[in-house]
Amino acid sequence: MSETVAAIRAEFTKVRGIRGTRTALLFFVPFSILVSALNGWSAKGAIESDHPGLRPDFTPEQAGLDGLLYGQLALIVFGVLVFAGEYTSGMMRVSLTAVPRRGRLYGAKTAVIAGAAAALAVPVAVACYLVTQFALGRHGAPIDASGVPRALAGAVLYLTLMSLFAAGVAAASRSAVVPLAVLLPTVLAGSQILSVIGATKEMARYFPDRAGARMVAVGSDEAYTGFLVLLAWTAAALLAGWLRHRRWDA
Repeated sequence: MSETVAAIRAEFTKVRGIRGTRTALLFFVPFSILVSALNGWSAKGAIESDHPGLRPDFTPEQAGLDGLLYGQLALIVFGVLVFAGEYTSGMMRVSLTAVPRRGRLYGAKTAVIAGAAAALAVPVAVACYLVTQFALGRHGAPIDASGVPRALAGAVLYLTLMSLFAAGVAAASRSAVVPLAVLLPTVLAGSQILSVIGATKEMARYFPDRAGARMVAVGSDEAYTGFLVLLAWTAAALLAGWLRHRRWDA
């Protein structure tokens, strides 16, 4: 147990000390809050001017969570860099020298990714919601509105699982290029576009980010289904990453 704790502490030290991972984590905070504020101010203007561009399904409760769906890009980068950064730099050899048991090292890295993502996601999710409601002014909704606490909890879990999913893909590919080139465009726009095209609409529902987004939807009756789908994707990615980490030389 003490060796496992020591491995986790060492990985936390790396996250704090390596510029790329530290920057990705720090960027998540202001970016999410800024997008949330802009979303709230934009929606307020659209409501008060009766702008036709306002989404017909707009609700202040859901608007308070939408900023996180953009902020997740930073956490995806974080999850990828924790693994890919060591493989591409050769530091993985040093890590394996310090922690020869590959399962322990892999577990320590995933534990740190999950812990760091969740620790930041909790306060940021609350801050994003409150900032959006402040920007909406009299059109806002309280944080204890029906469905909001559940959606906030779902958002934290969603962000944590997406970070782990990205990490598993990075460990399997042992590169930052492939995961980032695929995941970022897909999460940013690709899956959303596919979700409105008739031929791909049903398939897109089972993409990791689309399924997970149901966990963040206020009043959704498919949150649990979305969680199970995202959990399956995450488990598969982490398993693939572990098999590659265990069988191939660093």
